[in-house]
Amino acid sequence: MNKFASAHWQGDIKKGKGTISTQSGALKEQPYGFNTRFEDEPGTNPEELIGGAHASCFSMAFSLQLGNAGYTPDSIDTKAKVTLEKDGDGFSITKVHLDMTAKIPGIDDDEFQKIAKAAKEGCPVSKLLNADISLDAKLQS
Repeated sequence: MNKFASAHWQGDIKKGKGTISTQSGALKEQPYGFNTRFEDEPGTNPEELIGGAHASCFSMAFSLQLGNAGYTPDSIDTKAKVTLEKDGDGFSITKVHLDMTAKIPGIDDDEFQKIAKAAKEGCPVSKLLNADISLDAKLQS
């Protein structure tokens, strides 16, 4: 299976502008640039997109692992905080922190934590990223 996204860029790094689009059309010429990445202007940025990909991938992996263990979640909500840090002359994504809250009937916290950890380690996006990935998992009753 192959999926794609594309990006278009014009201009220098500080004043230039770009757009990103995805195969599905969920993003179509969504603006991005230095100002959306470092100055909180409207638009997206690579770290936000990686965070969205990681949060959604983890949530699906967690749901799969829960199902394999005989549980069906009522809800799983995951936020991925992606850290971009100065690294020599450039920047590196150094950390991703997953913060997940889920409502799952019939599970105890020990089993919940064990499955959440396995999902964090098994998620394809977790495997892709060469960063420190941490997880806070909260079970709702």
